[in-house]
Amino acid sequence: MKNTRSDRGRLKIGDDWNAIRIIALSQSNPLKAIAEFVENSIDAKAKNITITRGREQGAHYLAIRDDGNGVPRDPEGFPDFKYVATHICDSIKRRLKADGNGTGLQGEFGIGLLSFWTVGDSLTMTSTGADDRAYQMTMSKGDPGYAVSPRRSLFADQGTELKISPLLEGIRTLSGEKIQWYLASELRDRIRTSGVRVTVIDKLARKQFEVEPRQFEGRLLHQLPSIRTPFGEAYAELYLAEPADSSRVALTRLGTRVVEDLGGLAGLDHPPWSLRYLQGLIDVPFLSLTPGTRTGIIQDERYAALIAALEPIELRINGLIEEQKRAEEEQATQQSMRAIQRAFHEALLALPREEYDWFDIQGRARREMGPTKPSDALAVEGASLDQPLREPVDASSSEAQRQFFEYAGPLFAAVVSPAASTVPKNQVRKFQALPRDRSRRRVVDDLRFFWEIVEGEGTLLGIEDQEVQYTAPGVPGLTRLRVTVTQREVTCTAEALVTVTDSLEAAINPSVTTTRGLPGYTFERAAGELWRSRFDVGRNIIVVNSGHRDFVFATRNRALQLRYLVRLYVKELVLRNFAGLAADQLLERMVELSLYAEEKLKSG
Repeated sequence: MKNTRSDRGRLKIGDDWNAIRIIALSQSNPLKAIAEFVENSIDAKAKNITITRGREQGAHYLAIRDDGNGVPRDPEGFPDFKYVATHICDSIKRRLKADGNGTGLQGEFGIGLLSFWTVGDSLTMTSTGADDRAYQMTMSKGDPGYAVSPRRSLFADQGTELKISPLLEGIRTLSGEKIQWYLASELRDRIRTSGVRVTVIDKLARKQFEVEPRQFEGRLLHQLPSIRTPFGEAYAELYLAEPADSSRVALTRLGTRVVEDLGGLAGLDHPPWSLRYLQGLIDVPFLSLTPGTRTGIIQDERYAALIAALEPIELRINGLIEEQKRAEEEQATQQSMRAIQRAFHEALLALPREEYDWFDIQGRARREMGPTKPSDALAVEGASLDQPLREPVDASSSEAQRQFFEYAGPLFAAVVSPAASTVPKNQVRKFQALPRDRSRRRVVDDLRFFWEIVEGEGTLLGIEDQEVQYTAPGVPGLTRLRVTVTQREVTCTAEALVTVTDSLEAAINPSVTTTRGLPGYTFERAAGELWRSRFDVGRNIIVVNSGHRDFVFATRNRALQLRYLVRLYVKELVLRNFAGLAADQLLERMVELSLYAEEKLKSG
């Protein structure tokens, strides 16, 4: 005979104490447990909450005291500790919410008090009755019982006090400062909206901290699309900041942080939440939380509605981030260009002017400024490429403005121009000393110069002048010149290396010399193509292939990227301006210019 027996019923807990143990140990974060105790005080309308960390009779303890309404009283006027201890998972707050009287209350599971198992061994909860006497309830970890008794005290304070002692071994190192920082983020909006004052007193470290709600960095984003779902609306407070690993968008519920990083949730692990440009929070009051840890979300229809409602705001924020990225790239490009210009300008001062005249810095400056005195010529040579040259003005007003805006400080360093050169034997070469202050401005007052040959052969004419004339000997060799510059008590030295050679080949054909100055650069993404850069003659711009593997490798840090760009500059400029030279001579020029440009880039 076929068995057709069927049965229906309700689920029951077979072992109540085992269920309580599982619930009590489900909270693995002791800081979260402390935050829940603070939230209970906020729900009790407390205006002042004091968290004390200390040691008493050799045992570490943690106490949370507030001036709130205290534990609800029974019909006889005593704190109803019995209800608290015997109605686990039956929250009064949840029933108040259902009746419409729980506005602003956070708890709903009735298990927050059991979190003390993750903090210490025993809990003592003290509150005042209608007779103005203090009563306490004691619970111990691993013990299914509880005890309620009067507490001896001279004065019965309003509110509630929780004291956990002794603390677990791993919790004893939990400092007051760490508790302060955690609560400032975890309960940011709850503290702000309730106006409660939370103080952490660390008696072991002898320090006191005020819990200030965390302040976000960056630009507050206005006029973002609303986040509306069939279950209610969510509130977004988002800030667009500089990219940083610490930037996160938190998910909160009624002012309490639930998830630290929104981008770590399933369905939201994409831009903009996965990027590090945003700080702030999204508060979603209708989400369903996991009761055990209260730090997880149940991915039900409410969560799915939130993901769908976030799509318009994601589109808007991604556009804003792209705009900021473009602005950052433009700013980085400008900074890189200025650094490259300074490096090449300093390299030019160290190299023979006639051999690298294709930069056309001195020549262009002389054409714009007209005839100059030797000191004015030095000022032109010391000018930066990224500073436009000005037309001549009245001498008196120019001197007054120079003293007001550009007055040089004391002598700090000196440079010889050129610092490296090649001179045929028995020929003449002029060298100049460029004295500078700490900010690299030209120093002109109270200067004395002395030139000498410290190594090699040759003769000098005008050894006490700022500009010296060197005559090469009749035999090849290497000569080292030194200039000593003195300004009152300050003395600086600089050197130049002169290669005396038997013959000097023409470096460049004058017919192909460009006078357009140092070119700029731009990026063109050509992934998969082998060219690294090319020179656009019409626009006087070096086009850099930003899709080349070498460029991608160089973008790991700014210093490496700058060195890569400098080398591309060297390649293009040497190829352009030394056209017609043999390959080995082109390589020699590239090595020479790279050496001085990269050295100046590093020193700048």
